[in-house]
Amino acid sequence: MQQGYGLTETAPMVSFLAPEYALTKVGSSGRTPMFVEVKIVDSDGRAVTSPRAKGEILVRGPNVTKGYWGLPDATARAIDADGFFRTGDAGFFDQEGFLTVSDRIKDMIVTGGENVYPAEVESQLMRHPAIAEVGVIGEPDDQWGERVVAVAALKAGASLTLEELRAFAAETVAHFKLPKRLEIVKALPRNATGKILKYQLRQTFAKGGGAAQP
Repeated sequence: MQQGYGLTETAPMVSFLAPEYALTKVGSSGRTPMFVEVKIVDSDGRAVTSPRAKGEILVRGPNVTKGYWGLPDATARAIDADGFFRTGDAGFFDQEGFLTVSDRIKDMIVTGGENVYPAEVESQLMRHPAIAEVGVIGEPDDQWGERVVAVAALKAGASLTLEELRAFAAETVAHFKLPKRLEIVKALPRNATGKILKYQLRQTFAKGGGAAQP
């Protein structure tokens, strides 16, 4: 089993996990190939150098696009002054320089000044025996800026309350990352490649209603 990470704009390689690391670096997308540079930056564009510190993944190299044809504004937003392409993905390096992609920046939830990456919370909620699939989104909150909402499809014959889900997740998830609202659906909306359509979840569930936890 070999794993890699890339985008159309990076033609397509950003990092590659060699097969000898498949078991020791589970979840990582590996190291960068020759001539490709990757850096992690915070929300202010400053480089993040501490191991496992999360930020946006930026890429530079001869494989990276020079821009979008006929779209100068989109190009300016995507490529910084140093020629690094903003992937829109969040990730981090470990102590040995292996890259892990953790989520999409636009899906990140900011609650009470803390960053919550939905993929991290989803991976823990999926451990609940009643859950077949789950998506985590943020919705506006007057006190905290945003609050965490879980939208779940349950296994046949299963039931689940918000209180039960929070009690289960509290064993592995920080308190501020716990869902404050739970919505139950028959199935989550997905695109042709199987990715959850978060924008549809936000359109449907990010305006209030449902069971809430103060």
